Amino acid sequence: MSGLLAALPVHFLRPYWLLCLLALPLLAWWWRARAQPRSAWQDAVDPHLLPHLLVAAEGSPRARLARGSGMLAAALAVIAMAGPSVGKAEHPLWQAKAPLVVALDLSSSILARDLPPSRLAQARAKIATLLRERAGGQVALVAFADDAYTVAPLTEDAANVALFLDALAPDVMPADGHRGDRAIAWSQRLLRNAGFAQGDVLLLTDRADGQAIAEAARARAAGYRVSALGLGTAGGGAFDTPGGLGNARLDAASLQRLAASGGGRYQPLAAGNHDLRALDVLDPQDAGAAAAGGGTSRRWRDDGAWLLPFALLFALPLFRRGGAAMAMLLLVLWLPMPPAQAQDASGLWRRADQQAHARMLEGVAAYRRQQYEEAIAKFTGNASAEGQYNLGNALAQAGRYDQAIAAYDRALQQRPGMPDAVANRAAVDAARKRKPPPGGQSQQGPQQGGDQQRDQGQQRDAQQSRQPGRPQGDPSRQPGQGSQDKTADPRQQQQADAAQRQRMQDALRKQGQSQVPGQPRPQPAETPEQRERRIANQAQLQRVPDDPGALLRAKFQLEHQRRQGLGQ
Repeated sequence: MSGLLAALPVHFLRPYWLLCLLALPLLAWWWRARAQPRSAWQDAVDPHLLPHLLVAAEGSPRARLARGSGMLAAALAVIAMAGPSVGKAEHPLWQAKAPLVVALDLSSSILARDLPPSRLAQARAKIATLLRERAGGQVALVAFADDAYTVAPLTEDAANVALFLDALAPDVMPADGHRGDRAIAWSQRLLRNAGFAQGDVLLLTDRADGQAIAEAARARAAGYRVSALGLGTAGGGAFDTPGGLGNARLDAASLQRLAASGGGRYQPLAAGNHDLRALDVLDPQDAGAAAAGGGTSRRWRDDGAWLLPFALLFALPLFRRGGAAMAMLLLVLWLPMPPAQAQDASGLWRRADQQAHARMLEGVAAYRRQQYEEAIAKFTGNASAEGQYNLGNALAQAGRYDQAIAAYDRALQQRPGMPDAVANRAAVDAARKRKPPPGGQSQQGPQQGGDQQRDQGQQRDAQQSRQPGRPQGDPSRQPGQGSQDKTADPRQQQQADAAQRQRMQDALRKQGQSQVPGQPRPQPAETPEQRERRIANQAQLQRVPDDPGALLRAKFQLEHQRRQGLGQ
């Protein structure tokens, strides 16, 4: 069929719709077969009135005209659905930047000095050049030795990835080794979890074993390209190991096999950036783009809409009794598929999870407005850990402590050890055990869930102790009570308030925290020995060297322990 259509001056975008033309003869036969019998009105109505009252007989010229016109309208509708095109139009070309995961070998061999001052220094500088000169696209950084770990996830901000370069060293890795296969598998997992069906993986290492080559082949089959940048020289270089002095050489042949297996390229590390350009990682492009260098592309345009007026014109004779069904059929054939519409604001077309998320946001908004009963109504029914946690917060703010603790327990059942839920449950439980204030006043509640603010209940007593007219450590006064008895003498109240303020100021001065307005904070006297000790401590702290790799070291160690616990 494609060969036959190629000879036509018209290009069809959806040529298989033309097969519907074969059904038109059957439609014409059915139309003729359903001819109505002789009407009884012909014997009761004058002949000159019949043409205005009855549908024309099947064999009459008007009937033949309606049938032929309807068939022509149907044919035009089918041709329009086939997408006829007589020319091309310019369309803007959108190109997605292919993501890149850089996997750096941080085994002990990275300290070899065959690339002065060391392979590690050269690798850091090369990655910095890559991040600085790469023309867009998301980048991630992975470090590997005996296992692979994420230094920086996929991000558009290359400068954020560069912040970790100075911290990269073999001592941040939990265990020494050389598992390039795990680096490739972990990089592929980062790309897949980010939603990329295609992407690049670049290994900076000095060799590749059979496992790494096999993993590169699996990554290529999954749609990811694996390239390699060789570190070192063929002569090798010495480096320190726990067992003595070691020597590491660049195995270019194994890296070439890895790149060939992964569908990528291999280049040895060299000065400048021509090695990165040869690896095709500085100018990322979408592999499916039609024109890598242009901003537009020429595509066939759909000219089927121009047949609509003619199809409607030929369908006019059908708008008589008996022709409505045919007209509706033509209308259905011509109408294109409606485009997907966005979700409506009413939520009629939302999925269940979208409706639950919308109710969660409404509940958070009500919580912020301190409309806790409305927030409780919105959070009720959300069985997720976040939903029950937010429900507990709203119940606690409403003073319903028992129900709030039950909601926190349900959240902890789904997510054991949830820090905010644990902290708020303890705060609400402590507030429940305290004597409730007179007058039914509720106590402050916990931190918000989506909004997540800390429970103020534990802080209330400390805040009240700083309020004027309320001394610290006065156990005879419960939170929420007035400062004095309203039936007491006004002069006695003033004297009591003055005494309370004086006690509060004395207590604050003892703590070194002056709260008296207009008075400076008193500075404690410092003896010469204390001053000398303070200066010595400051000097000692300044001599403590910075350890920028401490964060990565702790992060990788925790991840290593987690994987061992899971048996990975």
